[in-house]
Amino acid sequence: MYNPQLDTFIRVAEAGSFSKAAQESFITPTAVIKQMNLLESRLGLTLFHRSHQGLTLTKAGESLLADARHIVQYSQESVARARMAERAEKRIVRVGVSLMTPVAPLTELWNRVRELCPGMSMQVVTFENGPETARLLATLGRDIDVVLGVFDDNYLEEHCCEGLVLARKPLWCAVPAESDLADRDVIPLDALRGHALLLSQRGWNEDIDRLRATIRTDYPDITLIDFPQYTAEVFNRAANEGLALATLPIWRDVHPLLRTIPTDWGCEVSYGLLHSPSPSDHVAEFLAAVDSIRKSA
Repeated sequence: MYNPQLDTFIRVAEAGSFSKAAQESFITPTAVIKQMNLLESRLGLTLFHRSHQGLTLTKAGESLLADARHIVQYSQESVARARMAERAEKRIVRVGVSLMTPVAPLTELWNRVRELCPGMSMQVVTFENGPETARLLATLGRDIDVVLGVFDDNYLEEHCCEGLVLARKPLWCAVPAESDLADRDVIPLDALRGHALLLSQRGWNEDIDRLRATIRTDYPDITLIDFPQYTAEVFNRAANEGLALATLPIWRDVHPLLRTIPTDWGCEVSYGLLHSPSPSDHVAEFLAAVDSIRKSA
């Protein structure tokens, strides 16, 4: 779409150094210098004042820098629009997948979705759980169309997205394999007396907040340890520190040293598809098909 030497030019101009730009580009300073020499030769312009103190832009360089940023941005947006048009034509639904958002529950529905939406296909897009998850959810529809996860009304409002509930999932309890609780078929709250339980922090989910209140009131000898969101590190902590963890059956295989056991806590959370409030036409069609299958089950 544009001369890739413009990317290097922008990096050099912003860094004020061939060496720093090379580090950011993961190439050698010699390669950066060669690209800039070629760019200046092709344009017939001197873009940099070169001195022992470093690099500064000439007037021509300053003018080109402003326009180069617009050229690169416009080209990227143009390609993104073209890809969006292609996805809409091919009816591709992009499903975000991570350790904490496995796609397995959706694959169980896929054959029936294809019956209702002939020609529709799925593209798996991986991402990492962590601070970037909030940005991903707020921009659903841009890079990813849907993500499977736990949510409630407050969660949807906070993350500027909507959700289609597939099921109400019970909270189970994961314990280290060597724990005295690991051989149980069911873990009641009574069995956790004298133990520490990892539980998502207050405000993350209203159903879990009600469980928290019950434990605080009726089981004060259970030590609650808060965490902000489910990530691999939470499961590592449970395994390495000998802690119990409130979890879901779909996460039973996250950590090999934890055993995930049913409970009788009476706590269920909404689990389903998170999506943009304004999905594209083919994604809306997909969501309607999933909802129809759910209601007929």
